[in-house]
Amino acid sequence: MASDATIEHLARLVGFDTTSRNSNLGLIDHVEAYLLGLGFICERSTAAEGLKANLFATVGPAERAGFVLSGHTDVVPVDGQDWTTDPFSLTEKDGRLYGRGACDMKGFLAVCLALAPEMAAADLRVPMHLAFSYDEEVGCLGVREMIAELVKRPVKPAGCIVGEPTSMQVVIGHKAKKTMRICACGVGGHSSRAPDCVNAVEYAARLVVATSAIAARLAEHGPRDALYDVPHSTAHVGVFHGGSAVNVVPAEASLDLEFRTIAEDDIEALMDEVRAAAAEVEAEMRARDARSAITCEQVSEIPGLAMEPEAEIVTLAKRLAGRNDHAKVAYGTEAGLFVSTAGIPTVVCGPGSIGEAHKPDEFVEIDQLSKCERFVRALIRHCEA
Repeated sequence: MASDATIEHLARLVGFDTTSRNSNLGLIDHVEAYLLGLGFICERSTAAEGLKANLFATVGPAERAGFVLSGHTDVVPVDGQDWTTDPFSLTEKDGRLYGRGACDMKGFLAVCLALAPEMAAADLRVPMHLAFSYDEEVGCLGVREMIAELVKRPVKPAGCIVGEPTSMQVVIGHKAKKTMRICACGVGGHSSRAPDCVNAVEYAARLVVATSAIAARLAEHGPRDALYDVPHSTAHVGVFHGGSAVNVVPAEASLDLEFRTIAEDDIEALMDEVRAAAAEVEAEMRARDARSAITCEQVSEIPGLAMEPEAEIVTLAKRLAGRNDHAKVAYGTEAGLFVSTAGIPTVVCGPGSIGEAHKPDEFVEIDQLSKCERFVRALIRHCEA
């Protein structure tokens, strides 16, 4: 069973509505005051508008290379979801704790906070760091500022564990992700004069088909990595807007698409394929009316994670978790940024199942929190030895 302290911390964290569109400062203020009281050294990096912040807290000899326990404070919206409990009030039932973020990923943060007194009381030979970031759910935005500060330090951490829900399995890889927004601007008019217009929806739809064709090619003929549950790279269009009425030729249309790629695929080359298809469509539109145009904008990017199974951080994490297996996941995390930007070896390992994340009645099993407590306690002992 998880400790009362972990459950109490989780209840407090869930009570903060840190949906990405909201400020997370209430949660950060609470956590910072708590950790300062235990003797942690706390540093904030604040978003430009001043409404959100990261918190990086250290205990132990900071001049040495230690270990980071990292997680994001923001959660996805509950809008339109049919919850049977209050999403911002932790509810315990049948060995599960329900609430928005209980799984993704305030459960991990709660374990870290519950064991912070043990970290502070330990005779650490290397430091332990707690990294709490903002806006992971909308593109891993906040952690980039935190990592930029880590890069400037004379001593970087020796390793990092990102506590996204993996059912406490050690994850050594995740796919890279890039998203693109394409906007088509045609020439609208009355549908009775459709041949005189440039229908933005029809031309933009051709780029939906082009993206779908790339997805089919990746699924049928692309490289494979059997450690992923979806073993190949993927592409899909998630949003399409255009048109107002059937008797109006639409002048504007837009679509949002994404690629998620395994290490063997070149994600930028795939983006270039779509850009090339957009250029061809734009040329056809402009041939009909020079006022037409298509724009392509990259909206977000999350680098992939690819740690070797023999890497020291992987071996350590497996020992801490008490298991010998490892996996790769299709969803993105902050882990790839720790590696690609700061060169900090990183794995993903945390309580709960990703299958419960983002859903109504999101929950984490109490037993998962207990396993995470054992993991973090074992890391404390490792940092003492």
